[in-house]
Amino acid sequence: MSNGLAMPRPREQQISLSDTPYYHVISRCVRRTFLCGVDRQTGQSYEHRRRWIEERIRLLSSIFTIDLCAYAVMSNHYHLVVKLSPEQADDWSDDEVLSRWTSLFKGPPLVQRCQSGQKLHEAEEQFLKRVVDVYRKRLADLSWFMKCLNEPIAREANREDDCTGHFWESRFKSQALLTEQALLSCMAYVDLNPVRAAMADTPEDSDHTSIKERLKPQFDLAEAIQSQIDSHYLRPFPVSLKPLLNFEGSHRDEIQRGILFSLQDYLELVDYTGRVIHPSKRGHISETTPPILNRLGFSREEWLQEACEFEARYARNHRAEQGRRRRAA
Repeated sequence: MSNGLAMPRPREQQISLSDTPYYHVISRCVRRTFLCGVDRQTGQSYEHRRRWIEERIRLLSSIFTIDLCAYAVMSNHYHLVVKLSPEQADDWSDDEVLSRWTSLFKGPPLVQRCQSGQKLHEAEEQFLKRVVDVYRKRLADLSWFMKCLNEPIAREANREDDCTGHFWESRFKSQALLTEQALLSCMAYVDLNPVRAAMADTPEDSDHTSIKERLKPQFDLAEAIQSQIDSHYLRPFPVSLKPLLNFEGSHRDEIQRGILFSLQDYLELVDYTGRVIHPSKRGHISETTPPILNRLGFSREEWLQEACEFEARYARNHRAEQGRRRRAA
């Protein structure tokens, strides 16, 4: 006889690219101790983990075909809003697939021999092709992305806490975002998490969130790579840093890869939402706080120019980084 509870569905049935490429993902810590922040009972600070996790999220997004729309690293959990873009892997050569995968995993002897330049027999070449196909699929898979994110966090936290056992409450939870309204409301919810938790007064001052990184970029790629290498969770980083998924504004005739909304409108949406006092939440943006563009020191026209130049600056930096890599090779 049924107990009225739905059985958990396999992860592959929860992720359907035919329905939507956008998903809200959350992982929560199982123990009463903190993932990040300061434990009020013991006074122990775990704040350094917040930056480490943010670095891991950004680097993995660059290696995988996972685009980041929004994120927030909180005290005992974190949120991600992602876009799955498996088509990105179709343009990768076999060598690039191997380079990306072995930045995270050593790989079997055959892969190591291939990458060291050793000559492979025909049968080995054919087997390597099959291995590359597996890696290509994994690099486009949300479950593998989360595995590469959560397992190192758990090992590092257990090492620091001098304990063993489960660190995460369960496997990550994912929620499909089927409409633009669902995507934008979820992104605003994620970006406002520190404000609602009374950890920050405004979104642009909310540490370790995507909205602060969009407005006041502070991510240090070299420092992030070195930190992950020193922790033995990253091998040489073979790609350029992928930016947060951009806002493309209104619909256009050509294929659009980014978010079909303008960044200015999104900021105003977040600002408006953050002023609404929710009865179950401790924090909100004060009614006396000026509008977000005023706080950033921009007029509407200046902000539009700044947003456009930001994309142009990223493109220039990306080309410069590619040129540097070619010269180094």
